[in-house]
Amino acid sequence: MLKVDPGALGKLLAGRRIAMVSGTNGKTTTTHFLAAAMRQSLGSKATRLVTNADGANLYHGIASALSQAPRADIAILETDERVVAEVIRLGRPEVLVLLNFSRDQLDRNHEIKRLATDWRKALTAAGASGPVVVANADEPLIVWAARGAANVIWVDTDAQWLQDAVLCPECGALLARHTDGEDRGNWFCTGCDLAQPEATFFVRDGAIIDARGDVWSPDLQVPGRFNVGNAACALAAAEVMGASVEDALAGIRSVTSPAGRFATARFGDTTARLVLAKNPAGWAESLALVSTDTVVLAIDAAAADGRDVSWLWDVEYEQLRGRTVIATGPRAQDLAVRLSYADVDHRCIPDLAGALVGHPEPVDVIATYTPFQKLRRMGGV
Repeated sequence: MLKVDPGALGKLLAGRRIAMVSGTNGKTTTTHFLAAAMRQSLGSKATRLVTNADGANLYHGIASALSQAPRADIAILETDERVVAEVIRLGRPEVLVLLNFSRDQLDRNHEIKRLATDWRKALTAAGASGPVVVANADEPLIVWAARGAANVIWVDTDAQWLQDAVLCPECGALLARHTDGEDRGNWFCTGCDLAQPEATFFVRDGAIIDARGDVWSPDLQVPGRFNVGNAACALAAAEVMGASVEDALAGIRSVTSPAGRFATARFGDTTARLVLAKNPAGWAESLALVSTDTVVLAIDAAAADGRDVSWLWDVEYEQLRGRTVIATGPRAQDLAVRLSYADVDHRCIPDLAGALVGHPEPVDVIATYTPFQKLRRMGGV
């Protein structure tokens, strides 16, 4: 379609109320949350909504999803970081959710500040007619990019991953964190005025506090404290789109395994929970979810994973000591070397099917994108 009409994406975006979701981690889950929130709010009119919530988030995937629902006037779009600026220009979105920035797919996105610069320029160019930005206040690069927006709703997601927030994106000085007072834990630049903004939505002790100060228990069906932060961002965006908190949370609570994430599948006699982890930030959160004695780690370096696997050395695999660990996938040997240096006892079984044979007790499987999709197909998810 885009070869026949290179301007088709702009035409498909025109005339719709658009909410975009982007960031390095959590795009798919947050898009599912927001789409479910809006469906709940629309009720019998839910057919008005179209989404690409299964991860096809580049130009072709967005155009394909929109073309299948030409009469849907509300679009909830997962948007790859590289195409955010163009979709802002073409679609004039009503809401833009910015989740985080972490090193990811190093062969393609080796300098994440370049992407943030594109976002900031696009938001500045959009001016007052640009989207309401729902932005993660814990992420310095997100805050820097969102400075170009006319209207920002800040969400304190209580993020735990700090390794990609060392230098100020504005001046290059070191970032630091307050150690006491009301701002304890908040980041600030030691060389300029860039600092963590005051949020109106908060995540605290597993609860979501909205702009009115009301405290809500998310009661999610997907695990992980990071998903509470994703839910808070989706809740803020749903309110901008006109949903009530009650409807939005009811929809968010209905999401069980977004695009196969956290799904339980059967592989012969083996029961496995599938967890996607694409980069050091994602692995840090995913390893904290491990609850089984046996853990299968699946690694590849195809185009969708990023061909550079040097990020393996930024992941604290040491926390898996004492468990039965199996390294699998086409780059299993690279992972095995890293596990050896971490003093983690492991077996290396490159064949995915072979790695999942013979486990009488349930296992957790953490996989990068390509083996994750293969495992979904193998497990019928």
